[in-house]
Amino acid sequence: MRKQLLILGLVALLLASCAAGKSAEVESFAPRDQVTAANYAGEMDYAAEGSALSYDTEIATSETQIRMVIKDASLSIVVEDPGATMQAISTLAEDLGGYVVTSNLYRTQTENGLEVPQANITLRVPAEKLDQALEVIKTGAGQVLRENVSGQDVTQEYTDLDSRLRNLERAEEQLANIMDQAKDTEDVLSVYNRLVEIREQVEVIKGQMQYYERSAAMSSISVNIQANEAVQPLKIGNWQPVGVAKKAIQALINTLKTLANMLIWIGLYILPVAVILFFPARWLWKGIKTINERRKERRARRKASKNKAD
Repeated sequence: MRKQLLILGLVALLLASCAAGKSAEVESFAPRDQVTAANYAGEMDYAAEGSALSYDTEIATSETQIRMVIKDASLSIVVEDPGATMQAISTLAEDLGGYVVTSNLYRTQTENGLEVPQANITLRVPAEKLDQALEVIKTGAGQVLRENVSGQDVTQEYTDLDSRLRNLERAEEQLANIMDQAKDTEDVLSVYNRLVEIREQVEVIKGQMQYYERSAAMSSISVNIQANEAVQPLKIGNWQPVGVAKKAIQALINTLKTLANMLIWIGLYILPVAVILFFPARWLWKGIKTINERRKERRARRKASKNKAD
């Protein structure tokens, strides 16, 4: 029995040494006469996560891959009857080979107190029919308020998960063989615990891969459906307060705009020109004032001289 375990252990060591290129590290494993199922489980981890991962990664990168893109869309539309439109969209999803995820029909209140119906629906359709579904929904709408289509490329994530899955499955198979050949209870439990861990990881990865596959195959469309009354402006008789408020706001904006233009002109044109003209004007004014004062002094002296002569 120990000879068989020894042979399997040596095979694992050779795989690890070939993948990592570290023959010296292989010698650090347990001696041949001490190879058991327990320490072999550790060596299997090295072989599975080292050599197999490197090998699968090279295969994945060398092959031409089909891009895996998850496409989703959201719409906000205005219709006459939200309830009927929601039912029509549900029928559309079934006709295109899809299904409805959620749907909700309720009543909301407008600004003028009027209750109107409103609906939300989320559906999934085959990814290749996403554009067709969007066109049909928009064609049946009176008005499209918002439309958004987004895409997420998950090719790299899916490839990594696939590589990890194959590595774990290979390690699981080898550990199962070791556990079948092991006789010592401690060795069996050690390998079994590691085998359970690997199987849990396999299930998690399979779930993630299935999620990517389903999401890429079936696109999601979220539609918000509003009634015409919900988007109409507030109206009291022939008076529309919203229109008056809009005009008042526009007038305020125009006034502020004019004041801002005036301040810009004052700061960038009038003030610099005033400063430039101020000093020459002041100098000229002082000169004129000085000349006038001298004339007055001369006149006063003449008048005083004339009075003395008389």
